[in-house]
Amino acid sequence: MSIQLSQKERMILEDEKHMEEICVKKYTSYAEQAKDPALKQLFTKIAGQEQHHYDMVDDLLNGKEPPNMQGSGGQGQQKQQQQGNQNTHKTKPREEFTDQGFGNAMDNVSDEVLCSDLLATEKYVASTYNVAVFEAANPVVRQAVQHIQQEEQGHGQMLFDYMQSHGMYQVE
Repeated sequence: MSIQLSQKERMILEDEKHMEEICVKKYTSYAEQAKDPALKQLFTKIAGQEQHHYDMVDDLLNGKEPPNMQGSGGQGQQKQQQQGNQNTHKTKPREEFTDQGFGNAMDNVSDEVLCSDLLATEKYVASTYNVAVFEAANPVVRQAVQHIQQEEQGHGQMLFDYMQSHGMYQVE
């Protein structure tokens, strides 16, 4: 089934695709920079989920219904892992996100700074998906962006939980 996108849906999805690309690059870069092994693992896990979001948005932009929307668990993750190397539309690093650009800009920062930056990113990205849910006329697009929004909120929760348990985020 081919999905027909309105001009507005296409514009919103292009923006979301770009944000997912940034998220993949941030999480991947920050996983390499994090000092705590548990945080490295968390960042790597979320980077994989962000890649799945990128792939879902890319499918929509190419007129295809995303193959699954379980993403971060269950059968959807198994299917995603089975597809593994078959996936032909992985994000491609932009020049500003290569080791000479984005990576060096954040060298030698603490795990707390990395977490704070990613939490702010997740808050922003979740809010853009919130708008996309209301702007999508196509029910398939609406369902996909709503699914991604919920997972983005889950990423924020994981970051918050890590930060709170490590004394980086105080709730008063």
